[in-house]
Amino acid sequence: MHVVIVGGGAGGLSCAARLRRLDNSAQITVLEKTDEVSIASCGLPYYISGVIAERANMQVASTSMLKKVFDIDVRLSCGVAGINPQTKTVHLQDGGELSYDKLVLAVGAKAFVPNIKGKDNPRCFTVKSLTDADNIKQYIATHNVRTAVVVGSGFIGVEVAENLHEMGIKTTLAEAATQILPPLDTDIVCQLHTHLRQKGLNLCLNDGIKEITSTGIILNSDKEIAADIIILAIGVRPDTAFLNNSGIELTEKGLIKTNEYMQTNITDVYACGDSVAVKDFVSGEPTMIALAGPANRQGRLIADHIAGKPYPYNASQGTGIVKVFDLTAAFTGNNEKQLQNNHIPYEKMLIWASSHAGYYPNAAPLALKVLYNQEGKILGAQAVGAENVDKIIDVIATVMRLDGTTADLRDAELCYAPPYSSAKSPVNLIGMAIENIRQKLIKPYFGTDFSDMFVLDVRPPQNYEAEHIKGAVNIPAAQIRARLNELPKDKPILVHCFKGYTSYVVCRILMANGFSNIYSYAGGWQQYKAETNDK
Repeated sequence: MHVVIVGGGAGGLSCAARLRRLDNSAQITVLEKTDEVSIASCGLPYYISGVIAERANMQVASTSMLKKVFDIDVRLSCGVAGINPQTKTVHLQDGGELSYDKLVLAVGAKAFVPNIKGKDNPRCFTVKSLTDADNIKQYIATHNVRTAVVVGSGFIGVEVAENLHEMGIKTTLAEAATQILPPLDTDIVCQLHTHLRQKGLNLCLNDGIKEITSTGIILNSDKEIAADIIILAIGVRPDTAFLNNSGIELTEKGLIKTNEYMQTNITDVYACGDSVAVKDFVSGEPTMIALAGPANRQGRLIADHIAGKPYPYNASQGTGIVKVFDLTAAFTGNNEKQLQNNHIPYEKMLIWASSHAGYYPNAAPLALKVLYNQEGKILGAQAVGAENVDKIIDVIATVMRLDGTTADLRDAELCYAPPYSSAKSPVNLIGMAIENIRQKLIKPYFGTDFSDMFVLDVRPPQNYEAEHIKGAVNIPAAQIRARLNELPKDKPILVHCFKGYTSYVVCRILMANGFSNIYSYAGGWQQYKAETNDK
């Protein structure tokens, strides 16, 4: 059996290595159009800055190792011009031809470069390959680069901007949307905007690129930004043009359609990775999720299917994480915009907690948000903080994968010792908060518009006097029972504290004393400051 795999990235080589472990007799050929195979693409921004110092560390596996250990024939600089499913042949760009018994399309995605004036300027680069990174490093080293602009603020854009800044290069991050990192909601991403600015990065939002000039770029607003080097990190597109006349079904965006076993509509042709339309775990809709984790799992699944050990791919959650200077942001599932676009009803809760026990030194604040439905099904989660963000989102992502509910977050039994977490983990706390809402013990409030509301600040007087919401009335929590007569019953009352717990306690006191139109400010003063600092 001859298995031909087109693409030597995460999905393709995961498939190849797994298949060899299952079938020692199969002939396995990997066709890679570049001169690179098994590159740690996610590490490219850190290689550019020298955080990853050795180039050799960027290559997970060499062609010689793949041949000697796995007996896999990897052919570099071997582009594919097309395929013929009728004759089971792959047509190479050099005019050659290769027959197959099973074909795996793991072609990945290519960097998107808009058709704008000046796009071929020699100071302009993309970051998709190790060669790209080498070229950027070389240019910086030989051209006295002091200023840079990064266009696009997905994972790669944010990471490249940070690494350039850490190299001492004055950097601008330009984004056409109103925020960076599209998977995050505005009430979470606002902290990252503030953090980037505090670090000295120039952040230009809601302003896309119009032209590349001899001195920098021009944005849609006609604002000019000077730059010695320009990095285009606008996004990726499926690299599937060579399949247009193959009979393989593609979506309107060029993504390859597959079933749950990663099979295309053509017999004996599979597909995996960034160019596949995967099923969204929450909405069930086809989508593009360009992440290494799903690509690896899909490649392995295909190998098992070829070897007669089939199991289905159960959709993609889109779980991701990114370092932003001293903060970390992570997410899983859908955000609010995705749920709204797919007309999926949802509720939400946001809390602020500590990364570990508050009485143990160096506890850091952490914001955690969960989206869920009325039945308690978890639809998505996001977190930002300096510590333990990955652990928290990984736990919630696993509960989601196992069809758990918000009650399972409340009841999760997780590791605790003061240096690592709290007796009530942030996972437990948000589960408890959501279950309180579902039991109608509390009504949360979000945002910074308090029109027609009586804002009750229950923090200590010294905190109120230092700074407070305009128009808020301060009655410390310890005095609330004695001062109930000072509160109105003819308008909504918004109660807020530092993080949201004390306001919940006060709301329960008020509700027990006949007040009905009561709201607890989700995230409290810390969330208010995070959102208003980003205005």
